[in-house]
Amino acid sequence: MATVSLDNVRKVYPDGHVAVAGASVEIADGELLVLVGPSGCGKTTLLRMIAGLETPSAGTLRIGGREVNEVPPKDRDIAMVFQNYALYPHMTVAENLGFGLRLRGVPKAEIARRVGEVARLLELDQRLDARPAALSGGQRQRVALGRAMVRQPAVFLLDEPLSNLDARLRLSMRVEIARLHRRFGATTIYVTHDQVEAMTLGQRIVVLDDGAIQQVDTPMALYRRPANLFVAGFLGSPAMNLLRGTLHLDGGLVLATPQGAIALGEPPQAPALQAWRDREVVLGLRPEDLHPLAADDPGAALEAQLEVLEPVGNEVFLNLRYGDHALVSRTSPGLAAAPGETMRFGTAPGRLHFFDPREGTRIG
Repeated sequence: MATVSLDNVRKVYPDGHVAVAGASVEIADGELLVLVGPSGCGKTTLLRMIAGLETPSAGTLRIGGREVNEVPPKDRDIAMVFQNYALYPHMTVAENLGFGLRLRGVPKAEIARRVGEVARLLELDQRLDARPAALSGGQRQRVALGRAMVRQPAVFLLDEPLSNLDARLRLSMRVEIARLHRRFGATTIYVTHDQVEAMTLGQRIVVLDDGAIQQVDTPMALYRRPANLFVAGFLGSPAMNLLRGTLHLDGGLVLATPQGAIALGEPPQAPALQAWRDREVVLGLRPEDLHPLAADDPGAALEAQLEVLEPVGNEVFLNLRYGDHALVSRTSPGLAAAPGETMRFGTAPGRLHFFDPREGTRIG
């Protein structure tokens, strides 16, 4: 096991493209850290620099306290799992699992012991003689994970390992990866564009956009207190509702929008918002914090038209039209409403988010 340290690591390609713009983060020994962001944000480039497959343009990379900027991949004591499995089709499961150990001259008896242990753990012990073509997608991914595990490296690097699987297999493999990490406690860096994977797997999450780290924190801290508009809009399914308007503080908090005034009560951030009186802000509302009210309820913050009602089992998503804005409300099943109906909604004052519309940074 080992710590991983990135100190102002940059990657600039010869054409001038800045893939990673000064990333600094400390990954603790045994931590499962997730790098998440949209395509092209720099997360895979960052992982490849840690692996030694890309050379940093600037900054310092350390694994286990040792600077590794110039250390070749084979000497970094890391194992990487790729998106496309990268299994040898002519080899059996057992041969694929043990291939890396054979290259390192590990004795046959030790290879057999490690392969058998990992195969039992991943429930592959009945498929050791099978070749990849005879395996399901989930089994192939387990072989790819197992091949990394038998190495017993200091650091595991996983580059979107579940993206080729269907939804059901992704769910089961997420559980598998989380279970394996709890059992082995290996330092693990996991790259994904899927924010659900990031939220469910990561002990901490690094959110990237356009080559820059936007925020680093635990999953729920990111969800409850996003540092800027990008993080607020990226993490959460459905995404946070964002509304721009002018903030008035007379007789309670009111956001004046082109669609109408939104009454917001007295949120905890009210003192910090004094400086934003009569100025433009962006209001953020999580779908679960925009709840439908009865027609005669006096506490309504806004009225919106129901366009589509999506029942998904234990909850319902209400797709709403508020002037030119599309909003989403998450509520319990059993709501008596029909598309085209105008509905009244309240907010949770303690769960409002406010952002600077120019800088995108959080207010309060």
